[in-house]
Amino acid sequence: MVREYDVRMGDKAAGKALVERQGLYYRISVRCDLDGEIMHKVVLRCGNGEENLGVPVPMGEQFGIDTRIPVKRAGEGTMEFLVLPRHGQLAGKFVPLSPEEPFRYIAKLKDAYLISRQGQQGIVIKEPSHT
Repeated sequence: MVREYDVRMGDKAAGKALVERQGLYYRISVRCDLDGEIMHKVVLRCGNGEENLGVPVPMGEQFGIDTRIPVKRAGEGTMEFLVLPRHGQLAGKFVPLSPEEPFRYIAKLKDAYLISRQGQQGIVIKEPSHT
């Protein structure tokens, strides 16, 4: 039997998740309407546990994930599917990328994230923590 769940982004519905039990596994198919501006992840919350299902990828007009997870790993209780920013809050300095200018932050790319802000491609560089 296939069950359908809403996939939530904050207080809004972002898509649907279809869940089918296949023996000791759940087969999960998620489809979401995302703008592609930043990377997201889909998280399954069940009971007190949380399982990261991964990053949805373009699938036609939507973004999606098709996966299988062990029933034991999903946990017990009511399933809830959430779309969250992939890297949480992207705190740091936004540096726009421009092919005409040299890139001065090569040494800081290890902890940087590529994003698009208002149509401009750039990276977010983690600011050093001062403790």
